[in-house]
Amino acid sequence: MAEIRPIHESGFERQEGDFYPTPAWVTEGLLSNVALRGPVWEPCCGDGAIARVLQAAGHEVVATDLVDRGFGRGGVDFFEAPRMPEGCRALVTNPPYGDGGVRGRDGKASRQMLAFTEQAIRLAQRADGQLALLVRFQWIAGKRIASLLSEGAMRSVVVLTRRIQWFSHQGLTNTGQHHHAWIFFDFGAPPRPRPELIFAHGPGGQRGGMPDLGQEELPLRDAADVDTSSLRNSGNSGS
Repeated sequence: MAEIRPIHESGFERQEGDFYPTPAWVTEGLLSNVALRGPVWEPCCGDGAIARVLQAAGHEVVATDLVDRGFGRGGVDFFEAPRMPEGCRALVTNPPYGDGGVRGRDGKASRQMLAFTEQAIRLAQRADGQLALLVRFQWIAGKRIASLLSEGAMRSVVVLTRRIQWFSHQGLTNTGQHHHAWIFFDFGAPPRPRPELIFAHGPGGQRGGMPDLGQEELPLRDAADVDTSSLRNSGNSGS
């Protein structure tokens, strides 16, 4: 009998800590549609995939992570942070909670993602700052998260019209099966009656000499040294 598995599973082993570096074009899609204020905190910096794009765009970045992957400051638990790092006015990250594998099937990843979003909103609110999270587009429609997002100062949803391919395994992997979007909040701006829906069209390839991973475009028409002592260390990785 053929093996039955969820449509979103690739068949390959998941990376430890759900570590899948974010392609540069994904962050560029955010930056081309929103204006970030002040220093930016990337609390799940991984190997610096998002942080490097932010820096290249002229932003000062405080990069931390639970796991030390050779970039930024390791050993910083996002859930233990009472506030954003000193001076930071924006938080931008790709939370490390995928929905494939066992964790996704037992609902653990969904609960962790909700808890992560709640914590991120709290921290951004306290700083009167901004928040941008990369999420699966369909995740926004979940009952619990929809209620949470409707209560916040969400200003826009930047939908990526290309599906993300998170890794390439000897040419055997296909383009990702999920659509993704950036959900963007601004707690220092006047509230809007409803968030703006924006479509970001990514390039065919990736920056930095990386090979073209065959990102699939959807059939849509036009449509540093910074003080991080305020963070409590303990021993989150995803970007």
